[in-house]
Amino acid sequence: MKLRWLIPIAVLIPLRISAADTPVGARVATITINPHEVTVLHLRPEFESTIRMPEEITSVILGSPGEFKAEHSEGEPEYVYVKPITKEAAQSNLLIATRSGQHVTLELVSDGAGVTNQSQPVDFLIEYRASRSFLIADDSPTPAMPSRPGKQPDHDTGAEDASSGFAPLSSLDEEFRQQQKINAPKWTKWQDKQIETSIGDMRQLSNESVISYSILNSSNEPVEIVPPQIQITGRQATKKKKKEGKGIISDQLEIRDYRLSTTRLEPGERADGVVVFDRPNFKESTEKLFLQIAQADQVDRPVLIRLPFTPPISGDGK
Repeated sequence: MKLRWLIPIAVLIPLRISAADTPVGARVATITINPHEVTVLHLRPEFESTIRMPEEITSVILGSPGEFKAEHSEGEPEYVYVKPITKEAAQSNLLIATRSGQHVTLELVSDGAGVTNQSQPVDFLIEYRASRSFLIADDSPTPAMPSRPGKQPDHDTGAEDASSGFAPLSSLDEEFRQQQKINAPKWTKWQDKQIETSIGDMRQLSNESVISYSILNSSNEPVEIVPPQIQITGRQATKKKKKEGKGIISDQLEIRDYRLSTTRLEPGERADGVVVFDRPNFKESTEKLFLQIAQADQVDRPVLIRLPFTPPISGDGK
């Protein structure tokens, strides 16, 4: 009886060792969201890839539901799980949109189960980060995702020269570069503040407004600044007695994107920035538009810089 069980065991053990000798290469990458880029996602049957977005996902559109499967659950609002459902070679596209209006486009590529070239790793995890990242070199660079020929690679456009062979800069990055080139901005001092400010160009691009600015640390101590905000304020009459005056209203406008060269300023150091925001189509006569800049240790006492409500349209003379 014992001899009859020894034979199957002797056969199964070599089979499991043989399967473990050919592991599949895995890739994990972090990418900055760029709506003008297409990310190539390499998949393989029997494996599932994970896509993580920096905020809640509102829609997932799959080009070929018969060859790939994309799963998204409200219980995990930032994740999408993708895998091939056919063992044949397949190719499709995937579009993911988030709550703030950002979206990414992926090209799904599966070589199939019978592929003999095991050099191409499978993309196990892609973690997207928001496009409003600082243009400061990261101490721990992340691996770049593969791109198909003719598609620009993932990179911070403000950190490379336009003549280096990359695609032309976007309007936002171009405004950022122009602000950095201003050698002697006209600085405005603020009472009881360690920083001085200078407003550059303000433009209207489609339905969005773009404002460029600079910040100077004129003190003898380091200063840390927080990301910019856009504020619209005005006065609104209350139903209380007249002697109690009027109530002041203030709203923060949604910022679509921004660039900021640094958040920490040493004495005498300068930072340059650009903000893209959704400006309302109209306002009351008492309402005013402001760029809000604050130091990290004085967020309750920000600097408010008055902005024109109707900026020039992009392409007009400055």
